[in-house]
Amino acid sequence: MFKFICLGSGSSGNCYLLFSENYGILIDAGIGIRILKKHLRTFGMGLDRIKAVLITHDHADHIKAAGYLSKDYNVPIYATHEVHQGIDRNYCVTTKIQGPNRVEIQKNVPFQIEDLEIMAFDVPHDSSDNVGYSVSFEGKTFCLITDAGAPTLEMEEQIKNADYLVLESNHDTDMLMMGPYPAHLKGRISGGRGHLSNRQAAELLARSVSEKMKQVWLCHLSEENNHPELAKKTMDSVLRSYGMIMNKDFRVDVLRRKIPSEIHDL
Repeated sequence: MFKFICLGSGSSGNCYLLFSENYGILIDAGIGIRILKKHLRTFGMGLDRIKAVLITHDHADHIKAAGYLSKDYNVPIYATHEVHQGIDRNYCVTTKIQGPNRVEIQKNVPFQIEDLEIMAFDVPHDSSDNVGYSVSFEGKTFCLITDAGAPTLEMEEQIKNADYLVLESNHDTDMLMMGPYPAHLKGRISGGRGHLSNRQAAELLARSVSEKMKQVWLCHLSEENNHPELAKKTMDSVLRSYGMIMNKDFRVDVLRRKIPSEIHDL
C-alpha cells in the first residue's frame, strides 16, 4: 500500500512524499535538507528511503534541497530539460545537479520508477517550465497540480483520471486585491502564469472530478492572501452549485505550510 505525506506546502517550501514499505519518492524538494531529515525522522524514515525526486519547476520554494539530495545522498532528480537549466541558473541551489542523477523527462511521455508509472504534463506558470505529475500504482492514480496560473483542458483531463489530488488553492481574490502587495505582484499572482485562486481551483475541480475521486488536498495557500477555512468555504460553495457535497462525495482537506500532514493511506 502506498501512503502520502505533505512535508511542506507554500512559499516557505514545498515537498510531498509518496511511499510504500519499500521506498519513497518526493515531488519537489523546496525545504531545507535539515528540516527534510527532521520531518522524515518524525515518521521513522531516513533519506535512504528516497529513490527519486520529481521537480515541478525551478522556483526556490520547490528546489532548495535538490542539489544536496543529488550529490550527498545519490538521489536522481527528474525534471524537464528547461527545468534542469533553470535549476542550473538558480542561485538558491548552490550544489548543482550533475552526472547520472540529472534525469531529463518529457511532458506526456510516461516513465517508470520502481513499480510507479509516472507522467508529467504541462501547467502554466512564470518559471522556466512547469509540470504537474500523474503517478499510477496498484490501479490508482495520484495527481499533483501546483503553481498554476490558469485552468487548462490538460489539467481537467488529469483530474478526471485521478483517485487522489493535490491542487493549488493559493489566494482569495478579494484578499489579494485589497491587501498590501504592490500592483505588479498582485498582477503576477492573479495572471495567467501566476497562481490559482480559491474559486479557480474550486471551479476546475467541480468541472473535472469523476466518481473515482476519493480525496483532494488543497495546497500552496498564501499566508497573506488566504485562510484554510476560506479556501474550504469557497470549495464547498462551488461544489454545491455543481450538485456535489464536500466530504460526502469525496474528502477535501487543506495542507499546512510548515507542519507535516498526517500519513494518508492511498
